[in-house]
Amino acid sequence: MTTHLGPTRLLIADDQEDVRSGFRLILGSQPDMSVVGEAADGLTAVDLARTLRPDLVLADIRMPGVDGLELTRRLAGPGVPDPIRVLVVTTFDHDSYVRTALHDGACGFLLKRSGPGLLIEGVRAAMAGDILISPQLTVRLLQTLTPSAPAPSTRLTARETEIARLVAQGHTNAEIGTTLSISPGTAKTHIANIQTKLKARNRVGIAAWTWENGLANPTPQN
Repeated sequence: MTTHLGPTRLLIADDQEDVRSGFRLILGSQPDMSVVGEAADGLTAVDLARTLRPDLVLADIRMPGVDGLELTRRLAGPGVPDPIRVLVVTTFDHDSYVRTALHDGACGFLLKRSGPGLLIEGVRAAMAGDILISPQLTVRLLQTLTPSAPAPSTRLTARETEIARLVAQGHTNAEIGTTLSISPGTAKTHIANIQTKLKARNRVGIAAWTWENGLANPTPQN
């Protein structure tokens, strides 16, 4: 992946003006982000995305015309010749929405109630090639998610297993760092090593492997 230069250019797609305004204030205040467009419906968002070529589109699920899932499929889905990153940010936490969005190329799925900190982290994760899902969704989703996973014989170190467990529980890099008294950067390095060992595409793959192999719950203390 080529290194991204300059502020991340964002397009906000949401049918509620107050939500767009709030996102614009939160994200526009970040030195590494710039809001270059807004859309109140899905069709306008798709057209603007193809015209402006933002680095990332933040899309609500329920919008007039084309909803966020169809928008994701059109901009980031399988077979799109020149895909644009899409981060879904919505109030609707149905498992089917999460699975459909991720299957069709979304680079994250956040709930609006998760707060501004996770919104900012979600944008940065997407630009780093990672996938961030709101912690409220992660455990529930990954308990039912059944992607292909490596054999349980894959060897992780004790520290890597601990980090994989925290990923499966929905913790961000910053939260993992706080829990284990390491820096977020060190946590990110460990996660990259885990991805390599598990041949996982992203942290969703790590979490799925962890759940499938019975490692997601903390080991009981004697």
